[in-house]
Amino acid sequence: MVHRAMKFTPEELLSAPRRSAGVPNPSGTRVLYSSSAYDFDTHKKTVELRLLDVETNDSHLLAEDEDVSDFNWLDDEHFVFLQAEKDETTSLRAFDVSKVPDFAVSRYVAGKIAASASNLKVCKLDEQAKKVAIVLSAQALPDGSLLSPTEVNKKTQSTGRLYSKLYVRHWDQYEGKAKSALWSGQLSRGSSGEYKLGELTNVLKGSGLECPIAPFGGTDHFDIRREGLIFVAKDPELNPALNTKCNVYLLYLDSWTGNAKSTIEPLPIAGYEGAATCPVFDAKGKQAAFLQMRNNGYEADANVLFLMFDVDSRATKSAPQFTCIAQDASEEEGDFWSRSAQSICFSADGNSLLAVAEDRGATKLYQVILRSDKHQIGYPALNLASEGYVSDVRALSDARVFMTRSSLVDNSSYAILSHWPSPKAHSPSWTHSNTSSGAKFGLNSQQVSSIWTPASNPKITKEVHSIVVRPSNFDKAEKYPVAYLIHGGPQGSWADSWSTRWNPAVFAEQGYIVVAPNVTGSTGYGQKFTDAIRNNWGGDPYQDIVNCFDWVGEHMPEADNSRAVALGASYGGYMMNWIQGHDLGRKLKALVCHDGILTFAGSMLATEELYFPFHDLGGTPWYDPGFNAAGKEAKGNFGSSTLSDWKRWDPSEHLDKWATPQLVIHNEKDYRLPISEGLAPFNVLQARGIESRFLTFPDESKHSQPIGLGILLTIAVDHFVLKPENSLVWHKVVLNWINKHVGLPPYTSEDPDGDEFWGGVRDGNAELAELPIQGKPET
Repeated sequence: MVHRAMKFTPEELLSAPRRSAGVPNPSGTRVLYSSSAYDFDTHKKTVELRLLDVETNDSHLLAEDEDVSDFNWLDDEHFVFLQAEKDETTSLRAFDVSKVPDFAVSRYVAGKIAASASNLKVCKLDEQAKKVAIVLSAQALPDGSLLSPTEVNKKTQSTGRLYSKLYVRHWDQYEGKAKSALWSGQLSRGSSGEYKLGELTNVLKGSGLECPIAPFGGTDHFDIRREGLIFVAKDPELNPALNTKCNVYLLYLDSWTGNAKSTIEPLPIAGYEGAATCPVFDAKGKQAAFLQMRNNGYEADANVLFLMFDVDSRATKSAPQFTCIAQDASEEEGDFWSRSAQSICFSADGNSLLAVAEDRGATKLYQVILRSDKHQIGYPALNLASEGYVSDVRALSDARVFMTRSSLVDNSSYAILSHWPSPKAHSPSWTHSNTSSGAKFGLNSQQVSSIWTPASNPKITKEVHSIVVRPSNFDKAEKYPVAYLIHGGPQGSWADSWSTRWNPAVFAEQGYIVVAPNVTGSTGYGQKFTDAIRNNWGGDPYQDIVNCFDWVGEHMPEADNSRAVALGASYGGYMMNWIQGHDLGRKLKALVCHDGILTFAGSMLATEELYFPFHDLGGTPWYDPGFNAAGKEAKGNFGSSTLSDWKRWDPSEHLDKWATPQLVIHNEKDYRLPISEGLAPFNVLQARGIESRFLTFPDESKHSQPIGLGILLTIAVDHFVLKPENSLVWHKVVLNWINKHVGLPPYTSEDPDGDEFWGGVRDGNAELAELPIQGKPET
C-alpha cells in the first residue's frame, strides 16, 4: 500500500509566499523583493515589500498590501519603484532605507502617471544622482497620448468591433487602438532632498513602432543610458501575425525633460530576419549587446549574440559595426555555444557578458569573456552556476554577481557569486532560500533524478532525457503508479524549476513516480533537437514517449506501468489527444488534457500568431496563397502545404480509436487555442460513451505577472489557471480523476455538487484574487 506524504499539498503550493526576483543595491549589501501569499481561510491575498540584509539575513517589512513593482536603486540607500493605484493610475514612489532597521523607512510620491504604467528603468545623469533619467512603458493612443483610465473605461452604445487586418485578438484580449510605447522623463532632486518627476515624453510617437512587444515583452526589450535608449520592436512594415522579424534600434534624446526630441536609428544585420530581445548597454553606455534569431517566422530559433564595442562610433560609420559573439559548439554537457541564450547583461567592468541558457534540464549562468588580454582567442564561456533554474542575474559594483533561481523543491533562492574567474566560481559566497532548500515543504533534492531513454530518431540524438520525481517518503520496496507529464511549447522543456501550475512534487506527494520527458522539440539539448519537431508533431515526440514508457516498465521495478496516467497542457494537451487515438492510449488508465488541440484546421487557423502553425506544420495549408501582400509574406516565410498534409498529425483523424477515460480542461478566454478545442474532444468522448469530464474557468481575468524573472513580463492567464481559488479547484479535479483510475484515495472527499468544493460562497461582488505566477510558461 502506498502511503502519501501529505505535508506538501496543493493548498501548500498555492498559499506559500511567492518571492519575486531579488533586486540588490549596487554594493550587494541589501536586497529588495516582494512577497505575495494567499490565505484559503480568509480568501485574501497579502503582498509585502521587504528588504533583506545580506550580512544578517534579517528581512524587514517596508510596505504591505500595495501593488508594487519595478524596483530601481539610485544608490545603496535610496530606490524608486512603481505603485499601481486603485484608480488605474500609477505612482512613482521613492524610499530612503538608510536608517532601517533602527528607524522607519522614509517614503514619498515623486510623481504621478495618469495611466497604468510598468517596466521602469533609470540612469543617473550625474554621479551624485541629482538628476536621474527614467524610462517606463505605458499604452499610447494613435495620437501618441497616454491611454488614460477615462479612455480605457469609455464605452460606446454598441459593443461591435470592426477589423481590416491582423491581429483581431492576441493571446487573451481583443486588439484595440492603443499600443505599447516607451516614455522618458527626469527625476530632479530639490533642496529638500526629495525627487520630483518632470513631464513624460512618448519617445516612439509617430514612429509606428511598439515597445515592449506584446504579449510577453518587458524590460528585456529596452535599456537606458545617458544619451538615450536601445530597444527592439517588430518590423512595422510586416504583418505581425505572419512574421517574427524584429529590428533593433538606437534612440538618441536631446533632453530628458518635457517634449524631448528623439532620433531613432535602426541597426539591421544582414541575414538575421528573426525575433530579437535583450538589448543592453554596459554600465558606461559605451557598449551594447543583444540577441537575435536568423529565421523569420520561427519563434524557437537559436538566439545569436551580437556586440557593438563602441556604440558612439556609429555616427562616423556608413554601416553598422557589429561583432557576432560565437564560436564552434560541441555537444558536451554545459557547452554554452551549443545552446541558445535566453538573457544577457554586462558585467560591472564591461569586459564580460553574463548569459543564461538552458542545458539538459537546467538553466545555467555563463560568463562570456569579451576582453582579457591581447592573446585571447575567441570568446571563452565559463559556467558560473549549473544547478536549478537561474531566472535573473544582476552585476554588482565590485564584480560579484547576484542571481535568483529556483528548483523542483525550492520556490526561490538568492545567491551571490564571488569574484570570478576563480577556482570556486561555482560556489556562492552567500545564499538565501525562501523554503530552506525545500525543507519547509517537506521536500528534498534526493527526490529528483534523471533517466535517459532511447530516442526515436538516433540521427538527431541517441537518448531522450526525462526528469523523475519520487515521493518524499519513497520506499524502494513499494510499487508506485506512474504519472507521465508532457510539457507545452512544443519548443519548451521540463527543467529543475519551481512551478505554481504543473508542479511535479504535488503529484509525487500523492504517491506517484512522476516522469517528465523532454521529447523531440524540447529546448536545452541543441538546436537540431528543437528544430526536429517541425512537421513532426505526432511522430518522433510520440515515439519518444512510447520508448520512455517501455524503458520505465523494463528498468524501474518500483514503477507500476500497469497503473500509469498521462497529463499535458497546450502541446502536451495535443499529445493527450494524439495518444488517445494510438496504441499507448490503451496502456494508460486515464488522460488529462488541458487547453489542447483536436483539429489543426479548426484550432490553428483560428489562432492569432499564424506564423506558429505555418512554421511548425510545414507551411500554409493551400497551394496558392493568392496575390496580396500578406499572402506573399505567408508563402515566402513558410512555403506551401495542404490541409491533407496537416492532417497527418491531426488527432481528429483517429477518433475511432478513442477508448481511455479522459478529463478535458479548457478556458473560455484562451484565444490561442479556442474553447471549441476543449468542447470538441469532450463531445466525442461523451458520444462514444467513454468516461470523461469537462472543467472550464470562464472568468479568468486578463493578465498576471510572473515572478522570479528580473523583468515583470505580461503573461496571459487564460491559457493557464492562476487564481488561487480556481487553481485549487483545478488540483482537486485533476488529482481526484487520476487517483481514482490508479487506485489511490481521492485527494478530497468534497462533493463537486456542493459549494465547499468550489471554495464556498463568495460575498457580494468580491473579485477573486490573483497572484504572480512562478515557473516556465510551458510548464
